[in-house]
Amino acid sequence: QVQFVESGGGLVQPGGSLRLSCAASGFIFRIDYMAWYRQAPGKQRELVARIGPNSGETTDYAESVLGRFTISRDNAKNTLYLQMNSLKSEDTAVYYCNLYLNDKNWGQGTQVTVSS
Repeated sequence: QVQFVESGGGLVQPGGSLRLSCAASGFIFRIDYMAWYRQAPGKQRELVARIGPNSGETTDYAESVLGRFTISRDNAKNTLYLQMNSLKSEDTAVYYCNLYLNDKNWGQGTQVTVSS
């Protein structure tokens, strides 16, 4: 079955960086759009970034993270990444990966806390 295991979160100071990873299984990873989402306390889950299939040349970002976050993929490892730089307190959330526009099969997510 389709599964996602996110990792790499933690506590970081404002202005710091983190790299999230997502190990995917149960489907042909390289042929699908993939995405990172996040959910802050008391808020709905929101799309952070998406990446196209195969080489991943197509990427799109939420305006709030544009220029600070970079999504990438390693199809040989069935792994999705999110490099997060210049982190702000408002980036604090649980981060999830998933197939783009899929509303099932959510993993446990990884907590990112940006605080001094």
